[in-house]
Amino acid sequence: MIHSLRVRLLMWLLVPLTVFIGLSSYASYLSAADTANRLQDRALQASADAIAGQIGWADGRLTVQVPPSALSSFDSPYTDHVYYNVVDDRGRILAGNPGFDQHLMTGASNPVFYVSQFQAQRVRVVQTSRTMFDSGQARKVTVTVGQTLIGNHELVRTLRMPALLREVVMLVLAVALVVVGLTVELRPLLRVKDEVAGRDPMDLVPVTVSDLPQELRPIVEAINQCIRRLNEYVRQQKCFIADAAHQIRTPLAVLGAQLQFAARMDDATRLGEILGSMETSTQALTNLANKLLLLSQAEAAAANSSGAAQPVADLVPVVTAALEDMVVLAQRKGIDLGAELAADSVTVGVNEWMMAAVVSNLVDNAIRYTPEHGQVTVALAREAGCAILAVSDNGPGIPAEARPKVFDRFYRNALPNQEGSGLGLAIVKEIVLAAQGQVGLSAGIGGRGVTLTVRLPLAP
Repeated sequence: MIHSLRVRLLMWLLVPLTVFIGLSSYASYLSAADTANRLQDRALQASADAIAGQIGWADGRLTVQVPPSALSSFDSPYTDHVYYNVVDDRGRILAGNPGFDQHLMTGASNPVFYVSQFQAQRVRVVQTSRTMFDSGQARKVTVTVGQTLIGNHELVRTLRMPALLREVVMLVLAVALVVVGLTVELRPLLRVKDEVAGRDPMDLVPVTVSDLPQELRPIVEAINQCIRRLNEYVRQQKCFIADAAHQIRTPLAVLGAQLQFAARMDDATRLGEILGSMETSTQALTNLANKLLLLSQAEAAAANSSGAAQPVADLVPVVTAALEDMVVLAQRKGIDLGAELAADSVTVGVNEWMMAAVVSNLVDNAIRYTPEHGQVTVALAREAGCAILAVSDNGPGIPAEARPKVFDRFYRNALPNQEGSGLGLAIVKEIVLAAQGQVGLSAGIGGRGVTLTVRLPLAP
């Protein structure tokens, strides 16, 4: 496989151009050979006509006197040999070379031209016939003149060489122009390569395209589009790290203060209370770290979802298991946790642990923000090729101005004393988007609270 653009473009040019030059050269050869044959045939015919004009009757016999002028037209610097003979219809040689006995071309046109072999040499031959009349009798006489092809071949070469030289020069010039043209026209692209390769890893400024040819601009536009995505990704990561550091710093500061206070505490009862608070802070910090890790995994799944084969999860057992884990949390607040599940299986192309995270975060979010003795209902159904998962509550709901932000990381629409990390719905959004699904908000139970609805395409 040829990887060089210059070589591949040269091949695209050279292969058809070489074929064309070969065909053109062959056509030039045929034309030159035809011209040389015509010129030689004219000389042969003139000589044969001159010899035939000297045939006459003498004393009732055919005689011929070949003048030197009949063969003078064949003088050339190529030492060609000329042969001729004059034969009557009885096979008697009237004049010429006795050994140059060519087969009589009966029935052919008069004169006839052909190539023959004589004395191990190829000769161009003309044969013409003439009928002689005398005293009521008619005799047919055949004049044959031949010449070797040395001068013919030299004339073909002389006629052909200028055209062949022009074609070779054209081929060399085309190759040189392609090489030079590619070198010049690829310089802007090489400058782009040098600019991108020499950048600092954090320099994500788009590449300039002002001096690029129109055909190369889509490549740079694709690079710039990738740079813009990297910029957005870096911005999100910086924001995420800053928010995560802020969220982790607060429980760590509280935990450090509790440790200092416990170190100075002598009362065992108060020390036990402080240790209990420290355990609560540690658990909150652990939950936050777990959710950060889960969010990172969801983002990675979203980035790798295109073109990858996804495992299939049945939502019915996933939702059932998640509800069983949330029963204790609901019972502590006296919340009525119910479920309306489809009778048969509902399969989607998502990992089971991801769907478990979606259900757990939605139900946990609903239980945390629903007042005591409230109601939370989980519904699962199939509709128009989609799996519909809806978690509804009758809590205080979400104000209209806060709804666009509820899926942002670390955003919390909660009272100061309510627990939570602000990552639950962000995790849900990332997983649902990775599965090519949708998540939306609507009114909750009895027009109160909120319903979070997840739509996922059913697995084949």
